Amino acid sequence: MISKNTIEKVFEISRVEEVIGDFIQLKKSGSNYKGLSPFTNEKTPSFMISPAKQIWKDFSSGKGGNVVAFLMEHEQLSYPQAIKFLANKYNIEVEETAISTEQKEKLDQKEKLMVICEFAKKFFKKQINETDFGKNIALNYLGERGFDNKIIDHFDVGCLTSSRNSFKNYAIENGYNIDDLISLGLVSSKNENDIYSSRIIFPIRTISGRTVGFGARTLKNSVKSAKYINSPDSIIYNKSKILYGLYNSKTNIVKNDNCYIVEGYTDVMRFFQKGINNVVSSSGTALTSAQINIIRRLTKNITMLFDSDNAGLNATIRSIDMILSEGMNVSICLFEEGEDPDSFAKNKTTEEIQKYLNENSIDFIDFKAKKLNESKRNSATEKAKVVNDIVSSISKIPDKIKQEIYIKQCSKMLDITENTLFNALAQLNQITQVSKTQVAQDSSTPIRQERTDQIFKLEKKIIEILVLYGNQKVSFDEIKMIKDENGEITYKPDMVKSYVHEKIFLDLHSDEVEFANEEFKVLYKELIQEYQKKENFDAKVFINSLPKNLSELVTSLIIEDEIYQLHDWRSKNVIVKGKDRSISQLVTETILTLRTLLINKKVQELSKLTNENDKNFNKDTLEEIVNYYQLKSLLSKKLNRVI
Repeated sequence: MISKNTIEKVFEISRVEEVIGDFIQLKKSGSNYKGLSPFTNEKTPSFMISPAKQIWKDFSSGKGGNVVAFLMEHEQLSYPQAIKFLANKYNIEVEETAISTEQKEKLDQKEKLMVICEFAKKFFKKQINETDFGKNIALNYLGERGFDNKIIDHFDVGCLTSSRNSFKNYAIENGYNIDDLISLGLVSSKNENDIYSSRIIFPIRTISGRTVGFGARTLKNSVKSAKYINSPDSIIYNKSKILYGLYNSKTNIVKNDNCYIVEGYTDVMRFFQKGINNVVSSSGTALTSAQINIIRRLTKNITMLFDSDNAGLNATIRSIDMILSEGMNVSICLFEEGEDPDSFAKNKTTEEIQKYLNENSIDFIDFKAKKLNESKRNSATEKAKVVNDIVSSISKIPDKIKQEIYIKQCSKMLDITENTLFNALAQLNQITQVSKTQVAQDSSTPIRQERTDQIFKLEKKIIEILVLYGNQKVSFDEIKMIKDENGEITYKPDMVKSYVHEKIFLDLHSDEVEFANEEFKVLYKELIQEYQKKENFDAKVFINSLPKNLSELVTSLIIEDEIYQLHDWRSKNVIVKGKDRSISQLVTETILTLRTLLINKKVQELSKLTNENDKNFNKDTLEEIVNYYQLKSLLSKKLNRVI
């Protein structure tokens, strides 16, 4: 169990903008930061971070909270795991004990498999550094390929010897289950033997650095043995959603505003060793839309570095339209025949590699036109095919201005009139629009109804006011009811200075108001107690003390009005007023409106009761209704004065 002192230290030192900035590209927006949501597939930013409040809010999915809530949501970590993740990032010491067999059994299946992957990674790394096979064969092979020990260690490369079932036996001795080893592809389901025997092993990590799978290259010269094998999909590993090297390269991708995509593990390692650190690998599979979306959170620019053989070309061609449809910019850089990124960069300096990439990276139109020029026939039919292919790619771009620019570029390059190209594009766009309309009509997803309950909105507003302004001392314009000796009532204005939380508490308490919404009821009680206990209320500390559902709710409340910063209205000379422009008016108006609504509700209930059963109608009931009407009249006077 993690001590309270450690947790407080983690919250004190952690910066939400720094942690989330490792996962998505953030841009300054006033006093806040904004970026693309990591939870939905969106084209414009709806994700906001408030450094001052140390909270985040995703307006597209409704999620929000503190830095721990983000890690729990994005990385599917438990609370203790998120605390440990932050402690590791900020070099905060956390006291940990070894996981017992009983504790392993209590872990959920997902976490259990991640623990096994981490255990396996450490075992494989030990094998490459301490066994004869590792030192004399695996490291020797990597050395001959030109990889130094520093880069091997940086990517946690390991190996497994040819000794029969060395990993399986060691894992079972340490209390791990054979079925879990099989589900992760570490042990064969047929004969329960080690799968990675006599192989170099590359751990595959999530963007947060957790090991979830492995890629392995054989060191045997055997036709029966596959050269590369990868972990199968499991509940923690989906190869279509993970990019090799992303954990190591994410910061540099943001810094360089560009991501190089290569095919293999050693391609990534080679570029890193040469000082080019904004590179990831699709791990030998075709690039997927899920992988593109992960990159899109870090940059809008992708440069494909694939082999110049047919397989490499086909992989590049398949990826172009997918990248364009996500609103991203794509360049392609091909190498000489027989070269791949690894072999190309091996004997070159960083400057030589970077110069080649800069001079030989071309956009998709140049790339596809180049295919036409290299065609042996270069006939009218061949040209029409390439032109249609280029226009089809242009039609995938969501930005209409970009479409027009590319059409003009294509017209000049291929000597086709712009009018002809625009007509072809219009036809393709029309087909796409019809298809989208059909999908929308076929969809049976119900539209979420917006909540219009006024009492709910007012209760929500009171919680928001308490969190933002509860400890502020404000002058309130009160009205005192005075009876003279003849019994006549007059109203006298009076200015009273008090804390916002005291004003709210006394006004609601005097009418015995109780919140209808259960979550607001709990939050109201917690907030009042917090203000009564402490002189200095800190919203960040308060949010961190709440359970996940309430933490997310409070985050939504206090950052909701800042959504305007996503649209940069100030640059359009539109000034949005802050909600703190008149705190006393806001507080008084909200409370009076709520009390009036509750009185109306009570009067309706009493009137309904008397109508349904005249026997219940008595003098006391009538008097109660009259009293409520008098109170309502008083509240109306106060409310009109405030407004």
